[in-house]
Amino acid sequence: MSLLEKASIIKIYIKNLKKSILNIMRQVNKIDIFIILVLLIIIIVPLAVNRPFAAEPESKQVNLYLSPNCEDIFGSGLMEELLLEFEENNPDIRIRMAYDTAVKPHILFLNEGDYSALAAENALLKLDSFTNYESDTKQLAIPVVSFMDMLFYNIDILTAAGFDHPPKTRAEFTAYARAVSRLENDVSGAAISLGSGDNHALSRDIFSWIWTAGGSFWTNGNTPSLNTRAIVNDISFIGTLYRDGFLAPGIFKTTGAQRLEEFAEGKAAMMIASTQAIPFLRERMGDSAFGITTIPDAGTGGRYAIGISAIYIGISIDADHPVEAWSFLAFLAGKSNIFCSELKAVPGLVSNIISGEYIQDDVFYSKAWNIFEASDIAESFSGKPHAPEYETIFLEEFRLFLEENRTAQAAVNAIQQRWDEIGKEEETDENTDSLDKQE
Repeated sequence: MSLLEKASIIKIYIKNLKKSILNIMRQVNKIDIFIILVLLIIIIVPLAVNRPFAAEPESKQVNLYLSPNCEDIFGSGLMEELLLEFEENNPDIRIRMAYDTAVKPHILFLNEGDYSALAAENALLKLDSFTNYESDTKQLAIPVVSFMDMLFYNIDILTAAGFDHPPKTRAEFTAYARAVSRLENDVSGAAISLGSGDNHALSRDIFSWIWTAGGSFWTNGNTPSLNTRAIVNDISFIGTLYRDGFLAPGIFKTTGAQRLEEFAEGKAAMMIASTQAIPFLRERMGDSAFGITTIPDAGTGGRYAIGISAIYIGISIDADHPVEAWSFLAFLAGKSNIFCSELKAVPGLVSNIISGEYIQDDVFYSKAWNIFEASDIAESFSGKPHAPEYETIFLEEFRLFLEENRTAQAAVNAIQQRWDEIGKEEETDENTDSLDKQE
C-alpha cells in the first residue's frame, strides 16, 4: 500500500473519529485548536514513520540535543528507555541531553508559559510542512499531556471550622474562608500566588474564577476583551477576599509550588491547583486529608469551563536537522499515553473518549475526569500572539487594584485600554506589511 493510500485511509479515519467525538462529548466548543493539535498526533506518527528521506551515498550521523528538563518532567529512567528505543530504529540519529549550557537544544519540552514566550519570540519551528495540516493558526508545538485546574481543600480544617462539604458557590467559599481565618491556629482561609517565576499563576489563580463563571477573553476576535459586567464582578470578588484578610499573605512573593507546600503543611484551607499536584499531596498528606472539587461559580448560570495546562514538544527554530528532529518529535508524540500514565495526568489527552486505566481505578482521578467530561475547556492566552504582553499588563494592573484599593471597574478599564493599544499596533504593522508587499 502506497504512502498516499495510507494517508487517505488515515484521513478518513480521523474524519469519522472527529464526528464520533462531537456526538459523544456533545460540546462543540470543546473541540478547539488545542484538541485539533492533539488529534494530529494520530495522523502524524504513521506519516513520520513512513516519511521518505532523501537517499545519500553514505550514511551520515546526525546528533540531536534535547532540553534536559524532560528528565525532570517525565523522569530520567523513562526518557532513557525512549531514547534507546528510538536509536535502535534510527541508527543514524543520536540523541543527547543538552546539559552543557553552551549547547542549544533542538527538541524543546515546554510548559504553557514557555510555549507562549517562545512563540512570541518566533523561536519555534513551524510544523505545518510536516503535518500537512492547513489552518490559519501556525503549528509551533504538539501537546503530549495535559492537566486541569481544580479546587483543593483540607478536610480537617474545614471540619474544624464547622463544614462537612466543600464550597459550591462563591458565597459559600467566602463564608468558609472567613470561618477558617477566625480559627486561632494561623491558618489562612484560602491562598493564591502571583509571584514572579510562576508562569501558570494568572491562569490558575485569577482566570479560573472568570472561566468557571462562563467568562471569556476572546469574544471580539484577535484582541482580548475584558470589560463585561460579569468579569468586573469576578475581579471584585477576588478583591474582597484580599481586603477582608481571608487570603494567605505574600500573594506577589510566592509561587504555586510554595503555596502547594504550605497547603500540604496545613497552613491553608483551600487553593486552586493543577491535577498534576495530586500525587505529591497524596504522598505528603494521605488520601483522607484533602479533597478536590469544582471551582465555585458565581451562580449566574454560565457554562462551567476549566483551565487546561499542557506539556508541549517543539523544535527550535535554530535546529540544524529539522527533518530528523521532526522524526523524533513524532516518535515522542506517539508515546503520549505513556507520558500520561507516568504522570497520572487528568485529563491526559483531551481528545480521549475513554479515560486511562489509572483514572478509572482511582477515586481522585475518576472524580477529576468526571468533572472534565461535564465541562468546557477555556480558551486561554496559550500560544496567542502577544500572550506574554497581555498577561504582564493584566498582572500589573491587578496588583495596583489590590494594593492601591482601586475599584474593579477601574482596573478592568486600565487593562482593556492597554490591551487595545497592542491590538492597534499590530493592526498598523499588518497594514504596513500589506503596503510593502503591494509596492
